[in-house]
Amino acid sequence: QVQLVESGGGLVQAGGRLRLSCSASGRTFSSYAMGWFRQAPGKEREFVAGINWSGYSTHYADSVKGRFTISRDNAKNTMYLQMNSLKPEDTAVYYCNTDPMFAATSFAWGQGTQVTVSS
Repeated sequence: QVQLVESGGGLVQAGGRLRLSCSASGRTFSSYAMGWFRQAPGKEREFVAGINWSGYSTHYADSVKGRFTISRDNAKNTMYLQMNSLKPEDTAVYYCNTDPMFAATSFAWGQGTQVTVSS
């Protein structure tokens, strides 16, 4: 079973940037399409961005398109989310897991990393 650990969150002003990392244990990470998700207080967890196993195909939620970039380094078992032009509405706990659009299975959710954007 793959274990996921998210990091890189923090407090940033609107318009700022952050880079999140998702580190995965296990040798099967590179076999899976992966994604980033977020959950704001009082809201359901939502999909943010996804990337296929090779890293050549990506897709994004409309709310982050043009501002966020997902990438992965399979040699390091790590996935990234570069977040630019952050808005207060991006405030949430960010998680990584398999991309439900392409993967039939999912891993146990990690602790997530808190992103707070001040106005």
